[in-house]
Amino acid sequence: MAQGEPPLIYVSMFAVGLPSNATALWVFLFRTMMKNPHPASIYMANLALSDVLFVIWTPLKIAYHFNGNNWIYGEGMCKVLVGFFYGNMYCSVLFIACLSVQRYWVVAHPLSLQRKNNKVAVAVSLSIWAFIWLTTTPLYLYKQTANVRDPNITTCHDVNVIRYIDDPFPDVRLPYYYFVLMAMVVFLVPCVVIVVAYILLLRTLQNNIADSTATKNRHRAVMLIVTVLVTFLVCFIPSNVMLVVHYSLLKDGVMNNGYGFYVTTLCLASLNSCLDPFIYYFVSEDFRQHVKNTLLCRSSRTVERMRVSFSSMKYSRKSNTYTSSSGKTQSSSC
Repeated sequence: MAQGEPPLIYVSMFAVGLPSNATALWVFLFRTMMKNPHPASIYMANLALSDVLFVIWTPLKIAYHFNGNNWIYGEGMCKVLVGFFYGNMYCSVLFIACLSVQRYWVVAHPLSLQRKNNKVAVAVSLSIWAFIWLTTTPLYLYKQTANVRDPNITTCHDVNVIRYIDDPFPDVRLPYYYFVLMAMVVFLVPCVVIVVAYILLLRTLQNNIADSTATKNRHRAVMLIVTVLVTFLVCFIPSNVMLVVHYSLLKDGVMNNGYGFYVTTLCLASLNSCLDPFIYYFVSEDFRQHVKNTLLCRSSRTVERMRVSFSSMKYSRKSNTYTSSSGKTQSSSC
């Protein structure tokens, strides 16, 4: 038996997640990476790419729920949707962990070699994509759709108890062991890494409390930690816990009385694509500037003209002050 997820959450996620992450990806690739590439921008660009690759498939999910949880797009498309959903979730966890470690490293070791760190970030990012590709492969190896008797629909990755299904359903031990392993290795381990990284980050900033720059960095670090904490509490922790609970009950043939909460946690897991841009905002100066310019309706060319004009004014004032004090040249009037 299937139970509906709130489709309006997916609609909101698509409306917010696609433009915000596409914009972030554009900023990181064509402004930050070309002007001043650094490991944080590399990790954030990959995180934004992961969100975009997931969000572009959500119209199928929206249509599925508005169609009464009746999947009409075939088994192959269902597997693709499920693969991109969990690929995005685990990819986000890993890249947030990398970004957290990088935030601590840049504060604790500000004189480390930038070029070497960039190469490490690229290698780590490629390794994560390869790892996600391998670990999501099992999702394509077993059937994801099921024909349900009451109501007469075909569901996609959306089943409560096996006895309601007409056609033979695969052994649920495979997805059970899969989600237990992913929760322990790809979720729990990065969680521990993130917690340790932020504890060390705050401790390092606390040791530099007399530095005015450290005070500003500490404020941004706290906001970043709060954003990541909200992302995990809302998106990742409930969904990973309920995946293990749901498939353990499904494996034993027991109805999940908390099935409505389970599907809601999966729905909320997709909201990480809307929360990730807040991480970009607190980490990337270029992204913050781009957001401010967008809100103020300034183009990049206008901002550059303002910067050049402001620099010229400062130089002119310094020059006039110098020549006046020397008595050799008087400042010109308009």
